[in-house]
Amino acid sequence: MLLSIKQYGDAVLRAKSAPVQQPYDEHESLVQNMIETMYAAEGIGLAAPQIGLNIRLVVIDIPKDEADEAGESEPEEMISVNGEQMPLSSIMPLVFVNPELEPYGKQGLFMEGCLSVHELRSNVARPLHLRAKLTKLDGTVLEIDCGGILARCLQHEVDHLDGFLFTDRVSSAGKLTLAKKLKRLMEYR
Repeated sequence: MLLSIKQYGDAVLRAKSAPVQQPYDEHESLVQNMIETMYAAEGIGLAAPQIGLNIRLVVIDIPKDEADEAGESEPEEMISVNGEQMPLSSIMPLVFVNPELEPYGKQGLFMEGCLSVHELRSNVARPLHLRAKLTKLDGTVLEIDCGGILARCLQHEVDHLDGFLFTDRVSSAGKLTLAKKLKRLMEYR
């Protein structure tokens, strides 16, 4: 079932989300609906606040061709999962609750967009690498060390759980450029 994606200006996008309590698998039908909604919207990630629920739940699916287009895979981006190197595609779709992120390394500037900020894109500086502790719905924990598109996507989606949008991470000059467009989004809400 397709869910409604909340848009810029909706208060739910600015609230800090509560941890998901066990048993996590009680959210399985919600997760399937979130994945279906994300695919229909042609996104690669969707956080629960974007569908109106302030809980720490995220779905991500980065298609292999998306990673290739970003120029980050030769031939496919490799990541470390629980200390073992594996292709990014081996953990997709990625569904997790209560994430813990530790970004590290220098910052990189990349173009971002968001399903909740319709048709706007801007450059955002984020750390290029991160370590993450992600709890899957079956209770297993993935410890991931990654860079590339997964590192950016994880940071973007976890920002949603903390009440931030990518527009909050744009430079001061970028915010001036976006100001009129964001104002228009608020008027058409």
